[in-house]
Amino acid sequence: MIASPVRLAPQQRRTLVWPVLGLIVLGICALVAVGFASTEIGTAGVVVGAICALLPVGPVLLAFAWVDRWEPEPSRLLLTAFLWGAGFAALVALIINSSAVLAAELLLGQGQGDFVGAVISAPLVEEFVKGAFVVGLLLFRRREFDGIVDGVVYAGFVGAGFAFTENIIYFGRAFTDDGSAPVAGVVATFILRGLLSPFAHPLFTAMTGIGVGIAASVRSRVAGAAAILGGYVLAVVLHALWNSATQLGPGFFGVYLLIMVPLFLALIGLVVWQRRRERDVLARQMPGFAAAGWIAESEVPLLGSMSGRRRWLAAVKRTAGKPAADAVVHYQHAVSELAFLRARAERGAIPPDPRWHAELLDNVVRTRMAAVTAPGVPQGHQPPPGPPPGRPPSGPFPTAGPPGPGWSGPPPYQGGPSQGQQPYPPSQPWQRPPG
Repeated sequence: MIASPVRLAPQQRRTLVWPVLGLIVLGICALVAVGFASTEIGTAGVVVGAICALLPVGPVLLAFAWVDRWEPEPSRLLLTAFLWGAGFAALVALIINSSAVLAAELLLGQGQGDFVGAVISAPLVEEFVKGAFVVGLLLFRRREFDGIVDGVVYAGFVGAGFAFTENIIYFGRAFTDDGSAPVAGVVATFILRGLLSPFAHPLFTAMTGIGVGIAASVRSRVAGAAAILGGYVLAVVLHALWNSATQLGPGFFGVYLLIMVPLFLALIGLVVWQRRRERDVLARQMPGFAAAGWIAESEVPLLGSMSGRRRWLAAVKRTAGKPAADAVVHYQHAVSELAFLRARAERGAIPPDPRWHAELLDNVVRTRMAAVTAPGVPQGHQPPPGPPPGRPPSGPFPTAGPPGPGWSGPPPYQGGPSQGQQPYPPSQPWQRPPG
């Protein structure tokens, strides 16, 4: 018997339609930008450029995805960030920069357009359009924005998308400009852009992302706006310095080694420090979650460290299979989201909206139930017992019981198995519980 198709409610259809339309528009922008470039470099140049541009973009995206392991951002938003950079930002920059070059040639004289376009127009326009996406996330999806790490990740994806489209043009131009030795031109350009500076655009835009991340973490709107503006100005200055360095000949390597490499290492250090702060947030929140009965006591050390999470996943995958491990991953991410939301509300960085808290707590309960009942998981034990004696989590949000009138899922764990029954996972999750 063939099952009848599932009919989506009007609200669900609207929720699906707008993101899909947005992605299509951004994809069309990317195609139009490449189409404009093809008039200069030809079809063969576009093909060669696209193949070469694919090589560095993968490692760059993987690096930024690795940074965001505690609470990964939604895949659809990361895809949108990449397409924003590759499509909308690249197209707008191409149009405005080309216009700036023509205007400079007319007003300042022959030969001045390239300098104005590279050192003045490109940094101002490109960093504004790329950074606009990260600022837009803060304004319209503030709950998704936890701090500096998120700002760097989204900025990195936008910058990687922009560099991808730009690399198609540069590699294609190198292939077509030097008709006598096209391979040598492509190799030289790849060494410069694909090996020495694949993180250049993500690094510039990350300055704006850091400013947006600071704005997401402070109470004062004035301080937040100043942080965003400061990040944008720093991104423009670095971008202009980099573009001017490419025209300095041997001086390029001085700028590269003395400024860009140390700055890149400093960004790595900042990200590592921020990731440790995120780990500390989780370590502080987990005991309160267990006291409120939202998670099991045995899960506190596992959820509070990356090594504990990895051991947990490896044990579940080995004993119960990949579907169960995937369910645990979703549960871990849901717990992280709730912990970061509570931490930001306690600092006053966001208003303590009970609806947000109810939604995320609902997600924690649902994903935990999915992990408990996943195929391959022994069913001889139940969710953890109710809140043990002790202080529940402090802060502006509710601590136990149904989170609010919008609650549609099962309540947080009130009551449950007797003291002799094992929670999920057991105290040593790599061992199957008895029964």
